[in-house]
Amino acid sequence: MPLYKTITVNPSTKVLIWKIEESFDVLSKHIQLTENCTNRVVNMKSEIHRRAFMSIRQLLAIEGYTDHDLYYDENGKPHLNDDKYISITHSFNFSAIIISDMEVGIDIEKQRPKILRIAHKFTPIEEYRTIANEDALMRKLTIVWCAKESLYKSFSEKSVSFLQHIDVDEFDLDHDRTTATVTYGAKEVTYDIDFLEFEGFTCAYALISNRN
Repeated sequence: MPLYKTITVNPSTKVLIWKIEESFDVLSKHIQLTENCTNRVVNMKSEIHRRAFMSIRQLLAIEGYTDHDLYYDENGKPHLNDDKYISITHSFNFSAIIISDMEVGIDIEKQRPKILRIAHKFTPIEEYRTIANEDALMRKLTIVWCAKESLYKSFSEKSVSFLQHIDVDEFDLDHDRTTATVTYGAKEVTYDIDFLEFEGFTCAYALISNRN
């Protein structure tokens, strides 16, 4: 069972990362899906998406949950029926969840040069022009994207703009932590961001630290 990594963030918050190496049939063992989720899987055209979907259910099972304990609100945000907070992500052959007593978000992304071309769409790119090394720039921008995606998932307002409403504070690649803020309408919410890099992927997860 390729549980890749478990991170105990604090006594009430845990991150679990799965490396997807098994077939769909193996990942489906001992997993009982709801009727709705069964239909979702049947209609998925991508095999990696189907396997990622089931790997998430395997991660839930590790924490004592079943598919029946998970539901989604009108914005597509996942919830657990015991009132704990959860966020879900997958990218290529990795998937992850974060479960906590506080509002959280998580994202995994593959590090790809493509992000250099689209960075202006989600962050003020002029802030990063002093980074001459292209690999370092790619890594840093991927962390920024993951941080913003994790905040977007937690904040859960579809009209929030990565570029206009989410700011990630400056950070050093040698460290694994920063902060970020969502400012939207009358709301301002600050999050603590932790990130890690592994096998050409980046994962960032956000925990709410202050709300105004």
